[in-house]
Amino acid sequence: MRVLSRRIASTLALVLAAVTAGSGAALAESAAGGPRGWAATWAASPQRPGVNYTPNWSREGFSQQTVRQVVRVSVGGVAARVRLSNVYGTTPLKVAGATVARTADGAAVRRGSVRHLTVNGARAFTVPAGAEIASDLVPLPVEALGSLTVTLYLAEPTGPATYHAQAIAPSYRASGDHRADVGGAAFTETTVSWYYLSGVDVIGGTHRRGVVAFGDSLTDGYGSTPGADNRYPDELAERLAAAGRPRAVLNQGIGGNRVTVDSAQLGDKGTSRFRRDALGQPGVGTVIVLEGINDIGMSRTSTDVSARQVIAGHRELIRQARAGGVRVIGATLPPMKGSQYYDAVSEAKRDEVNAWIRTSGEYDAVVDLDRVLASSSDGDQLDPAYDSGDHLHLNDAGYRAVAYAVDPADLR
Repeated sequence: MRVLSRRIASTLALVLAAVTAGSGAALAESAAGGPRGWAATWAASPQRPGVNYTPNWSREGFSQQTVRQVVRVSVGGVAARVRLSNVYGTTPLKVAGATVARTADGAAVRRGSVRHLTVNGARAFTVPAGAEIASDLVPLPVEALGSLTVTLYLAEPTGPATYHAQAIAPSYRASGDHRADVGGAAFTETTVSWYYLSGVDVIGGTHRRGVVAFGDSLTDGYGSTPGADNRYPDELAERLAAAGRPRAVLNQGIGGNRVTVDSAQLGDKGTSRFRRDALGQPGVGTVIVLEGINDIGMSRTSTDVSARQVIAGHRELIRQARAGGVRVIGATLPPMKGSQYYDAVSEAKRDEVNAWIRTSGEYDAVVDLDRVLASSSDGDQLDPAYDSGDHLHLNDAGYRAVAYAVDPADLR
């Protein structure tokens, strides 16, 4: 432990020196002796405030309240920074104060770990409307696969809040200023969404380039056990760490999202948000695309989207990834027979899209989830062992199967 502490202290000193010298996002020496810049270890895609599948606080916003949010990171580092998004805000977001700490139980944090966030050295700061900002470096070592708690005190009325609807984990709210509380007693209200919080980055780590899992509710983790971190990106991060090849795995899924259609409730279409949510993440090397089932299934009741249009959308994602120098992996669309999306027309579209993903050679690699997750008795239906119950979304075992279907050799 003493040797490790000295190594962390030495690395942190180099990082601080680099930041002080103005090189910030330039390179700092890692504990392994190689160059490392900022790398995202956790992320969530911002959404417009509004009604979603579960009750949330986005439309009302906050005033004289403290919001406490817990996230499970994927890789560690010797220091961190927090990114906040007001991209869908119509007025500046005034943050009266904020902290980050190591998580204890529920809304409580570990004593001695609370660190105040600053922006340009100030504890109170503003996030402009339509923008995202990153905090200054926080000298808090981050543990791989550990949990961090980010707490925002919002004294002035915020108006409707940029948020991420399906956190699949609790967030907490208290009246008044409780940003530095160690205990969680003041946080008497809960929701299952994240507010303003869009990323946590680390510096000084020894991991490889990160992976963005890009998609819809199958990436977001709908159907997994709430609060258990059993979404497929979580499972993939655990798998890579256990194999001694740790990488950041960033969940950029939005429930209900489509490749080709914008929605005020379900997020900007994939081709529009890909640059921000996938390519814009610090340290990313690979993107896994699992999206298109909503374009097909919602064609029955909303905008009709053909298989050719879905394929054209995937081609645009590939084009953007290649232009950004990022490896891109395509996942076939899992079975959906028995779900509300299923009929002969939608199944034919799914088959056509999957045949293209599987055989076109346009993706750098393919994860064939259609075959991995299918029932042995009916290839158009999910294996009952993986079905959350609606014949479309996966349970914990299903998301684990997705993570193990990814070949680590395909990741950059």
